[in-house]
Amino acid sequence: MEKEIHITGVGMISAIGDDKASTLDALRNLRSGVEPVRYLNTTHTNLPVGEIKHSNDELREMLRVPSSEAFIRSSLLGIPAVLEALQQAHLENRSGLRVALLSGITVGGMDMAEMKYMDFLNNDTQNDYIALNDCGACTEQIADYIGGFGMVSTIVTACSSSANTLMMGADMLKQGKADIVVAGGTECLSRYHVNGFNTLMILDSGLCKPFDRDRAGINLGEGAGYLVLETAESARQRGVKPVGRLSGYCNVCDAYHPTATSPEGLGPYLAMKGAVENAGLQPENIDFINAHGTGTPNNDLTEGLGAMRLFGDVPPISSIKAFTGHTTSAAGSFEAAVSLLAIEHNFLPVNLNFRNRIEEHTFTPVTDPTPPRPVRHVLSSSFGFGGNDSAIVLSKVC
Repeated sequence: MEKEIHITGVGMISAIGDDKASTLDALRNLRSGVEPVRYLNTTHTNLPVGEIKHSNDELREMLRVPSSEAFIRSSLLGIPAVLEALQQAHLENRSGLRVALLSGITVGGMDMAEMKYMDFLNNDTQNDYIALNDCGACTEQIADYIGGFGMVSTIVTACSSSANTLMMGADMLKQGKADIVVAGGTECLSRYHVNGFNTLMILDSGLCKPFDRDRAGINLGEGAGYLVLETAESARQRGVKPVGRLSGYCNVCDAYHPTATSPEGLGPYLAMKGAVENAGLQPENIDFINAHGTGTPNNDLTEGLGAMRLFGDVPPISSIKAFTGHTTSAAGSFEAAVSLLAIEHNFLPVNLNFRNRIEEHTFTPVTDPTPPRPVRHVLSSSFGFGGNDSAIVLSKVC
């Protein structure tokens, strides 16, 4: 019999809160964190973003990181999320356990590399930041700060990165390669980030409108989300109460286009179908879909078509990206954490800024947080550039 994967700790930080409690409060009170640029040094001040409400200096102070130590913002965001997850899972002391840290990221240390670029050209005083430009350096920095991890690995698959760490972590536990896996992702905003998406002409100069007929693009965001995974047997032995199960998952690649999904939504359909089947469920068992829902014309149309193909009568569906902005590599794990909040507190995150249904869709996204039935199984999707599409099913522990 295949091992059941339990989630015993959750940590998160984003534009709507520094932890789970503040995130839940913002979601329930329909409080978005998408605002004009405050901290990022960019000329694109007309573009709303979901920034975490702390400067790098404030984050350093919170974590007691000396100003003399080279540190990148993605690490400063990831550390508190990992610590919160470990605390809930009662893993402050990890001696005697094989604990792995898997982290998804794409921008890496680009935020500091672009700030220090002229220094790199003219002198050698900031060379420590060159090494931190590498994506894996962020994961190593988080692991070194916290300590106690026997294995550290980084996944870079754009917006599906952190969802894929959850899949890898579950596989490691099922194969006996670790006792505990802390899996998730972190991503900060950078000029590279904003300029790249702006060049693709998929950023909305107003507030993003996922699944709306008049949607015009993405609001970028930053954040981190990490989940503690372990087998049901491990959780029982440690006497830890699980907050949910990672009951199913699937990753596919439609390879249709570098940045867009196929017109019929084949990749999203296959990922969602595979995750539901992997969980041993039928489509009608899914109580809520936490959609990728970026607000771009292509994604929202094709994701909806994929859901219609799989479900027929689409269950309650919404995107939280109007709350947080699109946290890119961190989105999969952060939104998995949101999905667990929906299960634990039996509510549906509202799809902010929705006004008019997309003509080709047979459904409208969630506008009422009261679920029509208890939330027991949530399908959460994350679709990356290049067609790297992932979906996971999170379930209530009976």
